[in-house]
Amino acid sequence: MFIALGIVVLIAVVIAMIYNRLIQLKMFLQEAFSGIDVQLKRRYDLIPNIVETVKGYAQHEQKTLEDIAKLRTQLVSAPSDTQRESMENQLSRGLKTIFALAENYPDLKANQGFLSLQNSLSEIEDQLQMARRYYNGTVRNYNVMVQSFPANTIASLFNFQPAKFFEIEYATERQVPDAKFIKGT
Repeated sequence: MFIALGIVVLIAVVIAMIYNRLIQLKMFLQEAFSGIDVQLKRRYDLIPNIVETVKGYAQHEQKTLEDIAKLRTQLVSAPSDTQRESMENQLSRGLKTIFALAENYPDLKANQGFLSLQNSLSEIEDQLQMARRYYNGTVRNYNVMVQSFPANTIASLFNFQPAKFFEIEYATERQVPDAKFIKGT
């Protein structure tokens, strides 16, 4: 009788420990995603300044600038994470386009305000990359727990689902850039 009761108590304790660990990992996951949101908000706040600075120099690039501004506005009310990821990738490409435009406008490239914005965006992108790495590491830990025995039985019982990694959308962004060096004379 006492042995059976002891076994039931032990099983209940193990289930509670696994459940609590799943909850802990889920909270870490939400915190990690929040870190990405913070960096994205910083980037959103910087975009109008970048667009305004570039507008004065690149009048015939108006459509690109308007598209970026419109995309920024749409991102705030993106209905799903999938649409949001897609729009984030579009926004990243648009920002790369803006900074590529600077190469065609030497005055813009030399503008201290633009250089400051470019440095700020570079810093934000670095922080965003670190936040994404932290998020993906947290997703990995959570998914291992959700999919490993015996936690997977507890996870399925309480409807814990594997989380999605924050992935790069385009294979070209995964490629190593081609660095070409010019020999000095």
